[in-house]
Amino acid sequence: MKRTGLRRGALGALAAACATALTVAACSSGSSSSSAAAAGGGASGAASSSGASTSLPTVTMMVGGINKQIYLPYQLAQSLGFYKKYGVNMVLSSEQAGGVGAEDAMASGQVDLAGAWYVHTINFQLKGKAVEDIAQLSGSPGERIMCATGTHITSPAQWKGQSIGVTDLGSGTDQLTQYLGARYGLKHGTDYNTVAAGDGSTMIAALEHHKILCGMTTQPTVAAIEKLGVGYPAFDLTTTAGVQKWLGGFVPTAGVLAQTSWVDANKPTVQKVVDAIVATMHWLSTHSAADVANVLPASFVNNALVTKATYISTLATDKTQFLPDGMMPSDGPGIILAISKLAGVVTGPVDLGTTYTNSFVIDANKTLGYSG
Repeated sequence: MKRTGLRRGALGALAAACATALTVAACSSGSSSSSAAAAGGGASGAASSSGASTSLPTVTMMVGGINKQIYLPYQLAQSLGFYKKYGVNMVLSSEQAGGVGAEDAMASGQVDLAGAWYVHTINFQLKGKAVEDIAQLSGSPGERIMCATGTHITSPAQWKGQSIGVTDLGSGTDQLTQYLGARYGLKHGTDYNTVAAGDGSTMIAALEHHKILCGMTTQPTVAAIEKLGVGYPAFDLTTTAGVQKWLGGFVPTAGVLAQTSWVDANKPTVQKVVDAIVATMHWLSTHSAADVANVLPASFVNNALVTKATYISTLATDKTQFLPDGMMPSDGPGIILAISKLAGVVTGPVDLGTTYTNSFVIDANKTLGYSG
């Protein structure tokens, strides 16, 4: 397969640098550290929890890759100072490659909240655990399926007999990949299989060394893959047209998840968190990609994977994935359930009404003056 861009030796060096950069940007020590704040940069709200006012309730949240563009609102709220402004000391941490997933850390009580995909609320319900989405950040996955240069993939039907990379087995990207395969007549595990390829340097290496035909990933990995000539975007799941074509409608993904028991026991604190998130989503919808990049920690927007200029240009293209008000789209849960069923994940009845709530978001919008 013909390759363009950097030579293999240079790619190896860059991959190593990528791994170092991502480790620094996304490091955490569970719920006791604030990795995003420690990454540096940002506005007044980016100070670590050690300097927080003791009068504010402390809330811990783990994010499934805090330096990814699809997850930027969690840190943006911190950098803007909105968590403290609306009454909480938020301690952010980031999911580690090969470690406990953000949603599992939340469900096991290691952290209070998870910055993760809405679909996990359905997965947990099927396991007998009550988890709900208290604020919805995006209406599309913000992902692209990158296929190896020279493969000319234009349809999931061409995956037959191949391995497709996902962030991790059982993840939201795994379920979406299986859904796309099923829509095009392929049976997972028989016609093709999914491989845990992570993101950043590991996804790049998997494509480069032919471990996978294609892989589902997000910015800034997408930009790095294109710059290196390792792959190209075959399926766009960031734009309205893209999700309509490949997924059949708006697909709510990144949200704020919590155990229902924790929500019920901490409603005033939950409201403060949601107020901060909703204020952030409105700020994000009314500011440019450059404004966002200037507020985020420097290591998020300029590292071994991406330059600040590229970060801004890709965010400008993909920013419409974010919802302006934090509301769960009315048809979103039904579409996610249909995706999960077709992917073969749903094995029993699901009560969608208990997997999310808009009540805190509605109150937040009213308080902030955005209702009506």
